[in-house]
Amino acid sequence: MKNSKMNFLVKTFLFGLVFMTFLSCERDLSDEATDATFSKTGAIFLDAPVEMGSDFYFPYGGSKPNAWSVDDQVSYKGSASMRFDVPNANDPEGSYAGAIFRTEGAGRNLTDYDALTFYVKASQGVVIGEFGFGEDFIDNKYIATIRNVSIGTNWTKIIIPIPDASKLVKERGMFRYAAGSQGTNGFGYTFWIDELKFEKLGNILNGQASIMNGQNVTQNTFVNVTSTVDNVVVNFNLPTGINQAVFVSPAYMNFSSSDTTVATVNDAGVVTSLSAGTAVITATFNGVQATGSLTINCAGTFVNAPVPTRNQANVISIFSDAYSNVPVNYYNGYWQPWQTTVSNDFSVNGDNILNYTIFNFVGIEFSSPTVNATNMTHFHADFFFPGPIAPGRQLRVIVVDFGPNGVFSGGDDTRHSTTFTAPTLVSNSWVSIDIPFSAMPGLASRQNLAQIIFEGGDGSIMYVDNVYFYN
Repeated sequence: MKNSKMNFLVKTFLFGLVFMTFLSCERDLSDEATDATFSKTGAIFLDAPVEMGSDFYFPYGGSKPNAWSVDDQVSYKGSASMRFDVPNANDPEGSYAGAIFRTEGAGRNLTDYDALTFYVKASQGVVIGEFGFGEDFIDNKYIATIRNVSIGTNWTKIIIPIPDASKLVKERGMFRYAAGSQGTNGFGYTFWIDELKFEKLGNILNGQASIMNGQNVTQNTFVNVTSTVDNVVVNFNLPTGINQAVFVSPAYMNFSSSDTTVATVNDAGVVTSLSAGTAVITATFNGVQATGSLTINCAGTFVNAPVPTRNQANVISIFSDAYSNVPVNYYNGYWQPWQTTVSNDFSVNGDNILNYTIFNFVGIEFSSPTVNATNMTHFHADFFFPGPIAPGRQLRVIVVDFGPNGVFSGGDDTRHSTTFTAPTLVSNSWVSIDIPFSAMPGLASRQNLAQIIFEGGDGSIMYVDNVYFYN
C-alpha cells in the first residue's frame, strides 16, 4: 500500500483533487484486502496440523528436539492426536520437552475468539509446567501462559483465555508448551493433546489484573537506564467456575507514569529513566486499575567504572564490556538457604553493570569449562557502594579452584579469601581492587579456576564491573 500511495503523490497538481479522492477509496480497499490476508481459522490441530505450513515446530534451547509427533493410535476425537514424549532428566538429547508452534505466512486474525482450548491426558498423573500461545520467536509481543497444569490419565479440556483478542490481528504464535520431569524424580512420561483450537466460548469473565506480582516494587536507577514491568497476571473465571491465572506479556496492559519527566513507559512495559526524581509506573487492564506498581527512584547521571586499558591478550575476562568474556554459568547462583542477594542488573549507554541488591554474599561460576589462569598474575574487579559504608564493613573476595577433577567439592578444591575494609571501601565512588595471586596462599593451583565469591554485605546494594584475571 505504501508504493500505491507514493505513486499517487507524484501525479501532477492539475489532477491532485481527482487522485486524492481516488486515493481515499484505494485506502479503504487496501485495508479490506490486508484483513483478508490473515486467516481467521481457529483450528491448529484436529487429526493433523491445520493451515500451519510445512515448518512450524520450533523447540526451545536445551529441549529434546523430537519430543513431538503425531500419534494415529490415540485420540480424543477423530483418528489422531499430538504426542509429546517428555525425556528423562539425563537424556543427552535434551533434559525436557518444550517448543512453540508457529504458523507459516502472515499470521492469523484471532479477534473473533476468546480462548485457546484443547483436550489433554498423560501416561501418568503429572504437572505440566506451561501451556500457552503468542510466542513466535520474532516479536513475542502477546504471550499468554498458564502454569503448573495438573494432568491425569483421562482426557480433560483445558481453557486458556485470550486476555484481549482485539490485539491478535496477525498472530503467528499458535501454541507453546514446556514440560519437565521435576515432579517425576527425573523420569520421562508421555502426554497427548487433541482438538487444539481457538474458540469463542462467550462466558469467560475478566478478573483482577496485577503487575509486579501485585506488589509495590521500588527500583533505584540512573538516567538512561531501562527497567521492565514484569510478572503481569490476569485472572479469569472460566465456564467451569474455576478461577484461572494467566501470565501475560506487558503489551496487553495500558501503562502510565506519574511523572514523565523522570521516567516514561512504553506499551511493552519498558521504563526509561530520564532525569533525577521519582516516578510511579501503574497499569490498567480493560480500563480497570491493576494491582501493584513500580516506583522508579532515579539518582541522576550514572558514573561508569574506569574503562580497562590492558591488552586482551593479557586478560581472561569474566565480566566486562571491554573484553571478550569466557563462558559463565551464572553471575548469581542464588545459593539457598542463606543467600539473600538478588540481581537487578542494568545497562547504561551500552555498559552492562552487575547490580546486587539485598547483598550478603553472591557467587559467580564459570566451570563449563574451568579457567586456566596459570599465566595470569592478578585478579581485578571494580565495586561501587551507592549507600553509606557502615563502620566495620568488610568485603571478602574469594577465588576458588575446583582442582584437577574440575568439579565442585570433589575433594581437591582450594580457595583463598582476601578481606577489604575502610578506607579502601568508600561510598558513592568506584573502588578498583587488584589482588596478586602471590598473595593468595590458600589457592593451591589456578589451573581450574571456577568460582569468584563476594561476601560481607549488610543487605545493601553493590554494583560490580570489570571482573577479570590479568598478567
